[in-house]
Amino acid sequence: MVATAISAMNSVVAISFSQNPFNNYRNLCKQQWRRPISLTPTHLSFPTPTKTRRPLQTSTLVSSSSSVPAAVEDYEFVDASSEVELRLQLGGRNFENSRDIFVDADGTSLTIKVQHSGSLITLVETNHLFDKIKPSETIWYIDDDQLVVNLKKHDPELKWPDIMESWESLTAGSMQLLKGASIYIVGDSTEINQKVAQELAVGLGYTPLSTKEFMESFAKQTIESWLLAEGSDSVAEAENAVLQSLSSHVRAVVATLGGQHGAAGRADKWRHLYAGFTVWVSQTEATDEDSAKEEARSHIKDGSLAYSNADVVVKLQGWDAVHAKSVAQGCLSALKQLILSDKKLPSKKSLYIRLGCRGDWPNIKPPGWDPSAGDDVSNSQ
Repeated sequence: MVATAISAMNSVVAISFSQNPFNNYRNLCKQQWRRPISLTPTHLSFPTPTKTRRPLQTSTLVSSSSSVPAAVEDYEFVDASSEVELRLQLGGRNFENSRDIFVDADGTSLTIKVQHSGSLITLVETNHLFDKIKPSETIWYIDDDQLVVNLKKHDPELKWPDIMESWESLTAGSMQLLKGASIYIVGDSTEINQKVAQELAVGLGYTPLSTKEFMESFAKQTIESWLLAEGSDSVAEAENAVLQSLSSHVRAVVATLGGQHGAAGRADKWRHLYAGFTVWVSQTEATDEDSAKEEARSHIKDGSLAYSNADVVVKLQGWDAVHAKSVAQGCLSALKQLILSDKKLPSKKSLYIRLGCRGDWPNIKPPGWDPSAGDDVSNSQ
């Protein structure tokens, strides 16, 4: 399965399906860095840090042809406001020559290698640190039997739940970013929308909601029979009414109907979808991530599909319900990048709701604006 996530604001995050980035981690950890080893005491203490100790695990999505590798060894992670610290056990091994340890950090990537018994072993290799770092300010040193790596955050205000972007760190870290804003899953497949929404809701502690379930419960008939009896326009109008009633809800993940009979498939039915963050889960025949990204950008630029109104796009090649959590992780990764590019977005969504979901997203008009009057502000209050 190829999965790519891209935001409508052209900030892109590629989700690759790979093996455990903490490769061959056994009793040692080391790295090569462009700066000399520093034992500056200021890097040994941190103000009110959050410290975690846990098994290393993969931070990437998993393809249908691979499995999540077993967790290995323990590490300690500390978030100390402006920087994060990673401590890896060396298992009593002594490194007399610092050139045997290689550390390379850049952007959101981290590589740790060690020279051992004549071989260069890759211990850590990931392109998915939880957020960007300032590589020129990275230092590492050995403290007793631990390798300590200090990474300077690019965004000191962002709390890192863990060193890497993973399902666990994304679900924990998204709470500080979303600020209670709801999420709407749109796309051609009702089944995919529901499965992904359910995974997201469970991970975030949000309420899972399905417009399909609401509509079938109210009408006491299936969507299929409804379509046959009254047509797609009737179904789309009914879902639009459900979305209106849900637009004031917070901390919910809403799965919408797929296809043109759904409100999200029609450009004139997005007024209430803008109340939350929308994710377009789209299947693709692209064979690689670059092609999938280009396809997503093309759809956004063209704008002919109503789904292109979504805040972020997640492209999938193929679908299997057992990988719904992987797709949900891609959704959170894309949303994280989007919100970090403009931290005012959650507050802006809240304002949009308070003003009545008038359809003026993203350029919210002043109070009193009448949608039927175009761009003019109504004089009546």
